[in-house]
Amino acid sequence: MIRRVTSPALFPPPTYSHASVVEAGTRLAFLAGSVPLDGDGNLVGEGDPVRQAEQVIANLEEQLRVVGSDLAHVLSTEVYVVSGDTAVLSAVWEVVEASGLSTGPHSSTLLGVACLGYTGQLVEITATAVVPEEPVRGARP
Repeated sequence: MIRRVTSPALFPPPTYSHASVVEAGTRLAFLAGSVPLDGDGNLVGEGDPVRQAEQVIANLEEQLRVVGSDLAHVLSTEVYVVSGDTAVLSAVWEVVEASGLSTGPHSSTLLGVACLGYTGQLVEITATAVVPEEPVRGARP
Protein backbone atom coordinates (compact mmCIF):
# COMPACT_ATOMS: atom_id res chain seq x y z
CA MET A 1 0.00 0.00 0.00
CA ILE A 2 2.84 2.42 0.89
CA ARG A 3 6.16 2.43 -0.97
CA ARG A 4 8.80 4.53 0.78
CA VAL A 5 11.58 5.67 -1.51
CA THR A 6 15.09 6.89 -0.82
CA SER A 7 17.08 7.83 -3.91
CA PRO A 8 20.59 6.38 -4.01
CA ALA A 9 21.68 9.46 -6.02
CA LEU A 10 20.87 11.83 -3.11
CA PHE A 11 22.51 12.19 0.27
CA PRO A 12 20.85 9.54 2.48
CA PRO A 13 18.47 11.06 5.03
CA PRO A 14 19.15 10.02 8.62
CA THR A 15 15.74 8.59 9.63
CA TYR A 16 13.23 9.42 6.93
CA SER A 17 12.60 8.66 3.26
CA HIS A 18 12.73 11.11 0.38
CA ALA A 19 9.25 10.19 -0.83
CA SER A 20 6.26 8.01 -0.09
CA VAL A 21 4.11 6.65 -2.91
CA VAL A 22 0.52 5.51 -2.45
CA GLU A 23 -1.39 3.65 -5.15
CA ALA A 24 -4.70 5.15 -6.36
CA GLY A 25 -7.76 4.15 -4.39
CA THR A 26 -6.07 4.36 -1.00
CA ARG A 27 -7.78 6.47 1.64
CA LEU A 28 -5.62 9.33 2.90
CA ALA A 29 -6.00 11.50 5.99
CA PHE A 30 -4.70 15.06 5.86
CA LEU A 31 -4.31 16.12 9.47
CA ALA A 32 -4.45 19.62 10.88
CA GLY A 33 -1.42 20.71 12.83
CA SER A 34 -1.07 18.82 16.09
CA VAL A 35 -0.38 21.26 18.93
CA PRO A 36 0.86 20.91 22.54
CA LEU A 37 -2.50 21.45 24.25
CA ASP A 38 -4.13 18.98 26.62
CA GLY A 39 -7.80 17.96 26.36
CA ASP A 40 -8.85 21.05 28.32
CA GLY A 41 -6.94 23.43 26.04
CA ASN A 42 -4.04 24.05 28.43
CA LEU A 43 -0.52 24.43 27.06
CA VAL A 44 1.67 21.48 28.05
CA GLY A 45 5.40 22.03 28.61
CA GLU A 46 5.57 25.82 28.76
CA GLY A 47 9.09 26.86 27.68
CA ASP A 48 10.11 23.23 27.03
CA PRO A 49 10.19 22.26 23.34
CA VAL A 50 10.96 18.60 24.10
CA ARG A 51 7.95 18.23 26.42
CA GLN A 52 5.80 20.07 23.90
CA ALA A 53 6.99 17.72 21.14
CA GLU A 54 5.98 14.73 23.29
CA GLN A 55 2.48 16.19 23.75
CA VAL A 56 2.24 16.99 20.04
CA ILE A 57 3.10 13.37 19.17
CA ALA A 58 0.51 12.09 21.69
CA ASN A 59 -2.11 14.39 20.15
CA LEU A 60 -1.09 13.30 16.65
CA GLU A 61 -1.58 9.67 17.70
CA GLU A 62 -5.11 10.55 18.85
CA GLN A 63 -5.87 12.36 15.58
CA LEU A 64 -4.75 9.26 13.70
CA ARG A 65 -6.63 6.87 15.98
CA VAL A 66 -9.99 8.52 15.37
CA VAL A 67 -9.61 8.15 11.60
CA GLY A 68 -8.52 4.50 11.81
CA SER A 69 -4.77 4.96 11.35
CA ASP A 70 -1.57 5.21 13.40
CA LEU A 71 1.96 6.64 13.37
CA ALA A 72 3.29 3.76 11.26
CA HIS A 73 0.93 4.80 8.42
CA VAL A 74 2.09 8.43 8.30
CA LEU A 75 3.46 9.31 4.88
CA SER A 76 4.79 12.78 5.55
CA THR A 77 5.10 15.42 8.23
CA GLU A 78 6.10 19.03 8.62
CA VAL A 79 7.65 19.70 12.04
CA TYR A 80 7.61 23.35 13.09
CA VAL A 81 9.77 24.53 15.99
CA VAL A 82 9.94 28.09 17.31
CA SER A 83 13.72 28.42 17.32
CA GLY A 84 16.66 29.34 15.16
CA ASP A 85 18.95 27.12 17.23
CA THR A 86 19.79 23.84 15.50
CA ALA A 87 20.33 22.16 18.89
CA VAL A 88 16.69 22.88 19.80
CA LEU A 89 15.50 21.60 16.42
CA SER A 90 17.60 18.47 16.90
CA ALA A 91 16.14 17.88 20.37
CA VAL A 92 12.61 18.04 18.96
CA TRP A 93 13.63 15.77 16.08
CA GLU A 94 14.87 13.19 18.59
CA VAL A 95 11.31 13.03 19.99
CA VAL A 96 9.94 12.55 16.47
CA GLU A 97 12.55 9.91 15.75
CA ALA A 98 11.76 8.02 18.98
CA SER A 99 8.05 7.89 18.13
CA GLY A 100 6.45 5.37 15.78
CA LEU A 101 6.90 7.90 12.99
CA SER A 102 10.39 6.55 12.33
CA THR A 103 8.97 3.06 11.63
CA GLY A 104 8.20 3.94 7.97
CA PRO A 105 10.40 5.87 7.73
CA HIS A 106 8.16 8.71 6.62
CA SER A 107 9.08 11.79 4.59
CA SER A 108 9.54 14.88 6.73
CA THR A 109 10.58 18.51 6.81
CA LEU A 110 11.93 20.14 9.99
CA LEU A 111 11.56 23.92 10.16
CA GLY A 112 12.62 26.64 12.58
CA VAL A 113 9.96 29.36 12.61
CA ALA A 114 9.38 32.72 14.31
CA CYS A 115 6.07 31.88 16.02
CA LEU A 116 3.09 29.53 16.07
CA GLY A 117 -0.62 30.04 16.75
CA TYR A 118 -0.97 29.66 20.53
CA THR A 119 0.74 31.82 23.13
CA GLY A 120 3.80 29.89 24.37
CA GLN A 121 3.53 27.25 21.65
CA LEU A 122 6.95 26.03 20.48
CA VAL A 123 6.13 22.91 18.41
CA GLU A 124 3.53 21.85 15.83
CA ILE A 125 3.39 18.89 13.46
CA THR A 126 1.16 18.45 10.41
CA ALA A 127 0.81 15.03 8.82
CA THR A 128 -0.61 13.05 5.93
CA ALA A 129 -1.37 9.38 6.56
CA VAL A 130 -2.82 6.33 4.91
CA VAL A 131 -6.03 5.02 6.45
CA PRO A 132 -5.69 1.24 6.02
CA GLU A 133 -8.66 -0.83 4.86
CA GLU A 134 -8.52 -2.73 8.15
CA PRO A 135 -8.40 -0.10 10.93
CA VAL A 136 -5.46 -0.43 13.27
CA ARG A 137 -6.08 -1.81 16.74
CA GLY A 138 -7.80 0.71 18.99
CA ALA A 139 -8.75 2.96 16.08
CA ARG A 140 -12.25 4.09 15.21
CA PRO A 141 -13.40 3.36 11.65
